[in-house]
Formats: sequence, structure tokens, C-alpha cells
Amino acid sequence: MNVTQALISVSDKRGVLDFARELAGLGIKLLSTGGTASLLRDAGLAVTDVSEHTGFPEMLDGRVKTLHPKVHGGILARRDLAEHMDTIAAHDISRIDLVVVNLYPFQATVARPDCTLEDAIENIDIGGPTMVRAAAKNHGTEAGGVGIVTDPEDYAGIVAELKANANKLSYKTRFALAVKAFTHTARYDSAISNHLTALVTNEAGDVSKQAYPERFQLAFDKVQNLRYGENPHQSAAFYKEPGAAEGGIASYTQLQGKELSYNNIADADAAWECVKAFDTTACVIVKHANPCGVALGATPLEAYKKAFSTDPTSAFGGIIAFNGEVDRAAAEAVSAQFLEVLIAPSYTADALELLRAKQNVRVLTCPLGKPAGALDYKRVGGGLLVQSADEARIQLADLKVVTKRAPSDTELRDMLFAWRVAKYVKSNAIVYCKDGMTIGVGAGQMSRVDSARIAKIKAENAGLVIPGCVVASDAFFPFRDGLDVLAQAGATAVIQPGGSMRDAEVIAAADEQNIAMVFTGFRHFRH
Repeated sequence: MNVTQALISVSDKRGVLDFARELAGLGIKLLSTGGTASLLRDAGLAVTDVSEHTGFPEMLDGRVKTLHPKVHGGILARRDLAEHMDTIAAHDISRIDLVVVNLYPFQATVARPDCTLEDAIENIDIGGPTMVRAAAKNHGTEAGGVGIVTDPEDYAGIVAELKANANKLSYKTRFALAVKAFTHTARYDSAISNHLTALVTNEAGDVSKQAYPERFQLAFDKVQNLRYGENPHQSAAFYKEPGAAEGGIASYTQLQGKELSYNNIADADAAWECVKAFDTTACVIVKHANPCGVALGATPLEAYKKAFSTDPTSAFGGIIAFNGEVDRAAAEAVSAQFLEVLIAPSYTADALELLRAKQNVRVLTCPLGKPAGALDYKRVGGGLLVQSADEARIQLADLKVVTKRAPSDTELRDMLFAWRVAKYVKSNAIVYCKDGMTIGVGAGQMSRVDSARIAKIKAENAGLVIPGCVVASDAFFPFRDGLDVLAQAGATAVIQPGGSMRDAEVIAAADEQNIAMVFTGFRHFRH
């Protein structure tokens, strides 16, 4: 069944004028409302206002304009039922074969800091979702049905299909558009629910917004099915949050290599978030979600060599991330080891040429940047934990010296470096650092003193010099035993949050062993 008449009423007017011109050029009649009708008419297109089509004026400040049998009868009548066709003919209702509608900008409105409850309510679309759902429901059969267009990105493909098929849209296309339309309205209603259930009213009647809604709706788009999950007996898929700001791992582009696995993506995320924490050239090597080597360098090659030397054994089969362009020298060095994923903002042409020889290595690009205001989610049995992202970042002025000896400038620089690394190490985290590189990492232990011992053992196994290093602890020392391990290893300065009932005991232990210690005032637990 040919498309003979289209109803166009959009808030997002990107590309709609060109789309309408194409439809008119195919002989398709145009119905429209409000600002969309004015836009098309001002461009010289023949447009019939919905009020003229229905014989009923828009009313109630535009709240009622498309809610009419001549609109919904034309949309909802089944094309494969003669009874339906006879009924709309008897009531002088013409078919509406293409509905082009997107909704009031509710999410953009409520994102404004000055948005009032009245503003939010007035931007809840009624007629739009009704038309979208009606058209999507009646996408029809092979015999014919309604096309529903909610996304301007679909305009070009629809025009191409209409031109190629004598103004017909296939059932396959109509069904795909209908699925997309139901997702569009579902996410719109979810945004309304999330906003309104976050509002609280005090006894005076004043309305304020709490951080987390009482009813929390989430939306994600599938990027790809994965071969399996964390283990081969688990199924898995990767999803991306719609509208997420660039800078997260979900914004990656794969340039070469095997398909990414569940663990590849999780570990690449850990490496990418860590390497973005540094303002100068850095390299991070991650294995099983933990950094096993992190370093700064004058060049990507220097940063890589230092990071690799922290723990060459664990670096085997790791994920390597750089926060700057990878040149040929760095690419040649990383190619000498077995790695799963290499990720950076960009690569030189000769670096990519060299990497092509390692066909199985997954080479990714990802834009730098850290989405602000992002939430962290963690699934638990029957529920979901939601929190704000750990975006706290300290400067020198934030540090509180608590020992008799203050740290030197060199120690302070390494302390800040170590503190940034510790944020990305699983708790309990102890990180030994020296000269802008990690020399030992203790991660994920049930006791902090064991993490301190493990980091020391790793540094010794790598043949690195521990005396003179600084140490970061992601949370306070509950007892002095952890600090004693660091002192025995030769550490000269420690950065930690403080806040333990035994802080005085730990500070005294540091003073006994001439260790400089600073408190940050907050911790970086990572579970």
C-alpha cells in the first residue's frame, strides 16, 4: 500500500525541512501542526494544518490538537481489514500512512538548574506519544500499515526506500520503526518518572529534588553480543548508555584485532579510567582489573618501559593504555610483549603500520575526557547499588602533614602520583611508587598489612629498589603493623586518608621511623 499522506509534528527539527521536501516531491500530502507547519509553509511547501484537516481548532494552549478521530482513525485503521477501511471512508477519514513525530524536550528542560515543577509538567507531551504509539501499534502486515518516524537519522533511509519502491515502505522497515518508536516513548516516560519521583515536598509546600528517585528507570543500547561472559559458560552482551558523554570506554573505536571479550572490555575500562587521571604522558598496564604497572615519562616509550618494569610477569596478557598519541617507538616496544588490548586517543600512521603485524592484538582509540555527573552502578542479588562517581581529586594544598618530618618536594610529587594510582587499585590497596612510577602494587587483600607485604614482595621480585619510595594507602591504617611493614621495606613517606581510631598510634610509628606522613581526608575504596 502506497504512502499517500504524512503527518509531521516534531520538536527536534533537524533535517525535517529537507525530509518534507522529499516527501512532497513524491506526491505525498503533508499534514502538520504549530511550529512545524509554519516552518514547512515558510519554505514554500503545501501543508494542511491538522485543525483544518479535523475541522476542529487547536485549543487549551495547544494541549488539544491531534487528539481527534480524523487523526487517530486515519492512523489506527487496519489496512488489511475491509471493515476498517469502510468505516473510515464512511466518516470521511483519510489514511495517514506516515507519522513523523518526536516529543517535547522534557529531558533537556528538567536538566536546566532553574527548571520549576510547572516547567517540567508543561513539557510532558500528550498528543505526541499518543500518535507515536498508535502508529507503532498499527505498523501493520505485508498488506500495509503505518510508518512511524521518531529519529531524524532515519529520514534519508526512508526517502531512499520510498523512491525505490513506488512510495511503499516494506513491512520489515515499518516493524523496525515501530520497535524504535516504542523504545522512544518508553524512555520518555522513564525520564518523566525518574524526575517526578525524585521530587519531595516539605510541610510548607516547597518542592525540591533529591539526588536519587524513588523509582529508578535505566536505558541502555546494545553495542554487541559477546562470545561469552566472564567465563565460557556465561552468556554476555555489551551495552552503551544513550547520550553518554565521550571519554568513557563505551566510546571506543576498534581499529584491528579479534573481537573484544567481556573481560577485555572490563579491563580496558579500568586501564582507560586510570590513565586519564594523569595530565602528563602516562602508561597504565592492567591485569584482572588492577593496575600492575603505572608510570609517567617524557615519551610514551619511556612511560611504557617504566610501567612494564613494575611487574613484567603480570603484564603478560595485559591491557595497555596511553593518554597520548602512540608513536612507532612505543608501538614497537609493546609489540614485543604478549598483550590483549592497546588503547590510546590516537596513533601515528607508522605505529599503526607496525601494529598490523600483530593481527590478534585489539587496537582501540578512545577520546579523552571524563563524563561529569556520571553514576556508578553495581548489581547485587535482587537489587542495584547506585552512587555518584568517585571524582575527588586532591592537590598539594589539600594535604595535611601529620608527622614531625614534612615530606620533601620529590616525595610530595610521588605521593600525589601514588594517590592517583591507588584510586584504581582494588581494596585493600597499597601502592609503592618512586620517580613517577609504581614499583609494587598490593591489591584486593582482606587485610591492609597483607597488601603491604605483597606489594613489597612484588617490588623485590621485579628487582626494583624499594628504599626511598613513597607509599599510598587507599584507606586508613587500622593498626601500626601495616606502617611497620612499609618502614622495614625502606619507604620514606606515606599518603593515606587518616580517620582511624588509632591514627595517633600510626603517626607515632611513622615518627619513630622518620617517615613523613600526610592525610588526604577521604578514601578511595574500590570493590
